[in-house]
Amino acid sequence: MANLNRISQLLDYINEDPDDPFNFYALAIEYQQQDKNRAKEYFELLLERFPLYLPTYFHAAVCFIEWQEFAKAGQIYKKGITLAQQQGNQHAERELRNAYLNFQLEYED
Repeated sequence: MANLNRISQLLDYINEDPDDPFNFYALAIEYQQQDKNRAKEYFELLLERFPLYLPTYFHAAVCFIEWQEFAKAGQIYKKGITLAQQQGNQHAERELRNAYLNFQLEYED
């Protein structure tokens, strides 16, 4: 029940401030636990509407792996790595690189 309350609250935040990517990101994360279709929709929205919001990339790639959309997941990791470099965020770059390397070992031929 608490999850539904958080989702409702996040939807309210989005209505109040539709230009804040964090609210969409938090909503996608919440939906990952109970509605994978909605999570995917929100990650796609984030990637399209807020392409500079770096936190999206790690979780969006994981979401697409769960959907077995491996080519898209790989592209998302690569874009995230490039964005982290452009933003000078070495921590995020390392996390994305490690996740991408693990992804390549497990899912790419």
